[in-house]
Parts: sequence; structure tokens; C-alpha cells
Amino acid sequence: MKKILYRILFYLICITEVFASINPPGNSFFSTHDEVIFSKAEVLNEYTARIPFKLIDHLIVVEAEVLDKKGDFIIDTGSETLILNEVHFPLKKRFYSKKKRTSGVIAVMDDTFEKNVKDFILQNFNLKNKVSDIVNLSHIEKAKKMHLLGVIGYNILKDYEIFIDMHLNQITLSKVNKHGDLLDKNVYAEKIIDSINFNLKKHTIVINGKVDNEEVRFGLDSAAEFNQINKKVDKKVLKHFYPKRRLVLMGASNDKIEVLAGKLFRVKLSETVYFGPMYTVLTNLNKMNEAFGTNLDGVLGYEFFQQKRTIINYQKEKLYFVKYPILRH
Repeated sequence: MKKILYRILFYLICITEVFASINPPGNSFFSTHDEVIFSKAEVLNEYTARIPFKLIDHLIVVEAEVLDKKGDFIIDTGSETLILNEVHFPLKKRFYSKKKRTSGVIAVMDDTFEKNVKDFILQNFNLKNKVSDIVNLSHIEKAKKMHLLGVIGYNILKDYEIFIDMHLNQITLSKVNKHGDLLDKNVYAEKIIDSINFNLKKHTIVINGKVDNEEVRFGLDSAAEFNQINKKVDKKVLKHFYPKRRLVLMGASNDKIEVLAGKLFRVKLSETVYFGPMYTVLTNLNKMNEAFGTNLDGVLGYEFFQQKRTIINYQKEKLYFVKYPILRH
């Protein structure tokens, strides 16, 4: 029997609708001969490419082509693997190895299939012998009204330094060596103004931070449309969460959960890295912690990246922050 444990239940509703009352208004994976092509990527050199993205609700989505199919891939630092949507890539037993559990954009699921991917090609980057999971993502596809081919996760992203830039709506991927040093020495024209360390727990980015003066552990997840805070954290933390309304959210298996939605204030990750109020939901993270294999007090997602132009370096276990331009009117 499928055991579905939702890491983010909130993909299945429209975030625009949810927060309306709070804040009124070329390149590739897949195989046997398989290739995924990011048709809109700008290749700067053999090590670096820039890929424009669009926001579908608050999901970071890039356009890609797989064989003769063109569609959307979600960028998900919370996903362990490359995930392909079974709706568009039906299971053919001879191509797949074993049933396994996977974590990612929708869940932890027992009944997923593993597939060895011969080539993941990002323009002239060629990553061989990757592993993908085959998962039915039809519930996300329908809820978001998108042509969802899959999810790009940690096992693809870890070989690059990843610059997620909400200001320009683009992702820059630049190849690094085993020590995390950039092979392209002239990637960024923008100024890096700060950095923090993180701990990598399996594939999960874990950040030690504070809400006011209380210590908290956050997971960083680029596919989390909502920030989340655990209802079981210290009351000294929760006094900085200001609820606006109750929501009933429904998952793909028709499970329902009631949460409080509001704003979380006074979040800081260091003495110099801090945030304005962030839209957040208050929920029980016990099952998600089981999925992540770590003890998190909260999750930082879209709201984090909206406030900080962020570079992720998995090998160095560091986040770097790029200066926002001064806008003159």
C-alpha cells in the first residue's frame, strides 16, 4: 500500500488564492538514449549556463525538452533525486530497477521506481549515470495547470554552484570541482555581500538561525511555496508568528489538514543576515522531519529567495548572498 507522507502539502492549492486575504494585491536529462534540453538556456562557456525561469504560483519552473516532449521542470533543492513524471514517461519494466522510497516535491512514497539515467545534458555539460525516480505527479500538474515533466533535485544540482536570482528570474549553474571551487573564475558580475554556513544532512540544507533570540533549525527548500514553522517550537518563537486566518489544505490522497497562515517576524541567520516579515504557515512538522531525516523547526522557501538573491554551494556547505541593485525612480 502506498504510504504518502507530504513534505509540502501546499502544492495542491493556489498560493495566490490562499494569501489574497493576507496581502491583497538548450539542455538535458533522461535515457536510454534520453536527453533533456533546456531550450532557453544561455551558455556562457563550457562550465556556466544561465537558465530563465518562470514562477507558477510560487514554484520555480524551467522549460525543458525531453525527446520530443517539451514541458516544465520544478527546481527543488528539497528533492533528493531527479524525478520524472510517470504520466509522461510510463513505466517500462526493462528500463527500471527496483521499487524504493523517494522524497521530493510531493512526498515520501514507497511505490516509486528507480531508473538509471545515461545522460543529463545541460547544453554542453554532460552528467552521466545519474539516477531518477519515476513518480506520478499528476496531482501537481492538475493543481498548477502546468505540463509537468519532472523535478530537478539534489543529485543534479550538487555538482554546480547554483545562483537563484528572483530579481532577474534566472538560475545560473556553474560547475565546481570536488572542493566546491568554481571552474569558471568569472561567473558573477554582481557583488557578493554576505555568506553563512549550513549543514548538509543527506540532501537537506539545514541552517541554524534565530527568531528574535531563540535558536531554530530551518531547512532550505526552493520548492516550498510557503515557509513553515513547527507548532511545537518554543512559545518564545511562536509569539513572533502573527496568524491571519485558518486554512484547510488537501493533499493528493485527499488527506486534509488545517493550518494557520500568517506572518513570521524577526528571523535572522546571522548578525548581518536577517529578514522582513515572511508569509508562513503553522503546522506539525513531525512527519516531514521523518522524511528529511533531521529535526527541523521550520522550512524556508519562496519567501527566503524573494528577499535574498542566493548562491548555494553544496560542497563548501555555504550560502552566499548577492546585492540587490538600487532601483531609481
